[in-house]
Amino acid sequence: MADLPISGEHDGDDLAALRAQRADWEARVEESGQERPGPFMTVSSRPVERLYSPTDLADDDFDYSRDLGNPGEYPFTRGVHATGYRGRPWTIRMFSGFGSAEETNQRFKQLLSDGQTGLSIAFDMPTLMGYDHDDPWALGEFGKCGVAIDSLADMEILLRDLPLDRITTSMTINSPAAVIWALYIAVAEKRGIDRAALGGTLQNDILKEFIAQNEFVFPPRPSMRLVTDTVEFATQSMPKWNSVSISGYHIREAGSTAAQELAFTLADGLEYVRWGVERGMDVDDFAPRLSFFFNSHNDFFEEVAKFRAARRIWAREMRESFGAKNPRSLWLRFHTQTAGVSLTDVQPEVNLMRVTIQALAGAMGGTQSMHTDAMDEAMALPSDKAARLAVRTQQVIMHESGVVNTPDPLAGSYFVESLTNAMERDARSYFAQIEALGGVIPAIEAGFFQREIADASYRFAQEVSNRERTIVGVNDFQIEEPIEIPILKMDPQGEARHLARLNETRSERDAGAHQQALLTLEQTCRDPNANVMPAILDAVNAQATVGEIMNCMRGVFGEHREYVVV
Repeated sequence: MADLPISGEHDGDDLAALRAQRADWEARVEESGQERPGPFMTVSSRPVERLYSPTDLADDDFDYSRDLGNPGEYPFTRGVHATGYRGRPWTIRMFSGFGSAEETNQRFKQLLSDGQTGLSIAFDMPTLMGYDHDDPWALGEFGKCGVAIDSLADMEILLRDLPLDRITTSMTINSPAAVIWALYIAVAEKRGIDRAALGGTLQNDILKEFIAQNEFVFPPRPSMRLVTDTVEFATQSMPKWNSVSISGYHIREAGSTAAQELAFTLADGLEYVRWGVERGMDVDDFAPRLSFFFNSHNDFFEEVAKFRAARRIWAREMRESFGAKNPRSLWLRFHTQTAGVSLTDVQPEVNLMRVTIQALAGAMGGTQSMHTDAMDEAMALPSDKAARLAVRTQQVIMHESGVVNTPDPLAGSYFVESLTNAMERDARSYFAQIEALGGVIPAIEAGFFQREIADASYRFAQEVSNRERTIVGVNDFQIEEPIEIPILKMDPQGEARHLARLNETRSERDAGAHQQALLTLEQTCRDPNANVMPAILDAVNAQATVGEIMNCMRGVFGEHREYVVV
């Protein structure tokens, strides 16, 4: 791979000669007529040039020290740790959850025995929306897309025999994030584990729900108050916990381009920082515990460039816009999940190859933890074998590919560096548009994010329909064959067992303590200067259910309705 020119290495005559050389080469290639018809573009429809050379970086005014630097040094383009994976490999953290708490607990134990090194909990739709499972809104949804959790008793079963003080846990939950987190803390404390010893990540990224995923409950501003409360609580009481995982994953799954995922995710992250600073917190007290969650799609180089640009932009913004002084405040640490939206239910074994490319991009981009999708996820929740193969994919990359041997191995590629620069330019262009609309929440209310993503999604679908891009097995290389992958079946008695436990919780709890805890929670929610986390913890310990706590907060904050985007 060619070495990158340091700023000033090429003088004007050298660059003129290189440009002339390139123009001559381009003319000869054009004249040969050997190039097949395009378009040549990334997954995000970004045109890719025939050739990249030092002239591209000269046009960008690229400076090695300013724009790239060494691994572990500002602006962290090449990674936040000097030793990369030579010091510590990424965490294998498979996203798992289905049916009852008992079934998911068994899956967690199986994954840990297969070599997974951290937990990542998926919750079902009623849990994600803050409803108990005997609510009419929950009918037919038990355990379909994750595990069902209503009470402290459910969480105790979910986490049974798991070493919470020795592993880290990620929880993908947003509107009810504070409630689910309180359940987790309460279970640990019942076992005698101090909350300060707990490590993990709460997704808790409500802004992306309004932008892309739509699993919101409360309006934007009270939702942001709750997020800020959790950030403040973690800063004061749980120094090992990442209180927000700022997520581009769902933005990408909704159909955004890589640049939109990058820009909108970082804009959300900067908004959380603003709210924390306005609360009165020192940026260096809480920013080191913010983390990120990105998608890794099929275009290998575009994804690597996105991850590198994300680190550089975040470091610059935190130092220049917020005056952060702690180097860890400048670190963009992120989890990666391969692109579920790219998986197909035809020739599903081909998904193994897609996921391998996506996981390799995550590793080459410097992720801190990773989930690899299973080959059968376009059809159902993963079977045991498919989940194991997804873990093995990461293990082969980690132990057999050699990509762990040096940090940021693609640094110096004219193409990758040019693409990284282009990603940063696009992100900053979006920042300017968001600022012009008055910030992230006004931009959400104006439908800006939603329109941008919808337009990108439509363009991609048209390209597939018009065969401008090939999706193997979908619009080319098609075959007729029966699907032979076994589909996961859940315990048919799981829902009845869950509902019986819910009724038992309600009948056996101290009614007076339960009522008083909910009353205190309501009063705390009405006080804009109070942090709700202590009151929520008291409520879950008084055996209040997720739905009861969320309904209490609904009564104070109201419910959000989707903005109409035209």
